[in-house]
Amino acid sequence: MNYLAHLHLGGDAPEQLLGSLYGDFVKGDLHGRFSPALEQAIRLHRRIDSFTDSHPLVLTALGRFPRERRRFAGIALDVFFDHCLARHWADYADRPLDDFTQQVYRVLLAEPALPERLARMVPFMAADDWLGSYADFSVLEPVFNGIARRLSRPEGLLGISVQLQALYEPLTADFRAFYPHLQAFVAQVQAETP
Repeated sequence: MNYLAHLHLGGDAPEQLLGSLYGDFVKGDLHGRFSPALEQAIRLHRRIDSFTDSHPLVLTALGRFPRERRRFAGIALDVFFDHCLARHWADYADRPLDDFTQQVYRVLLAEPALPERLARMVPFMAADDWLGSYADFSVLEPVFNGIARRLSRPEGLLGISVQLQALYEPLTADFRAFYPHLQAFVAQVQAETP
């Protein structure tokens, strides 16, 4: 799952929203580094990633990519699943996507102690509405180009939108089958957490 899904699943409180993103920017042991609520949100992010990466429906979706793309298929699928979530937001959320993303941006812009790489990203994320823009498939190619610039082998993602376009319908069906399982998993984790 990519940013939008983590934010959607992690909860609406400011520390939950922050932790939902920090999971991609904070590595290693968390004990005592953040407030308990923020640590809990980062741990949830990590559990969501583990659940997603091993789920049979996600493994089926990854298997749809050509063999030469499999190494990078996980990255592509994370972003594509955010596209599916944004596009079908009303099926999974009670409030409009724009209301949700504006709340996220307000929380992020008000936080003075964001992790360094996230702090550099947030002004651009908010100004260009990265989260809401995922609903537009044409936005994904520039997203992949941006990710590719950070990879040691960027050619693995270049042009991957062509494969996503060819696989659009089955991958969308995979998302729609999988996301309710992920929502149920998160609800269970949250119910078990004191």
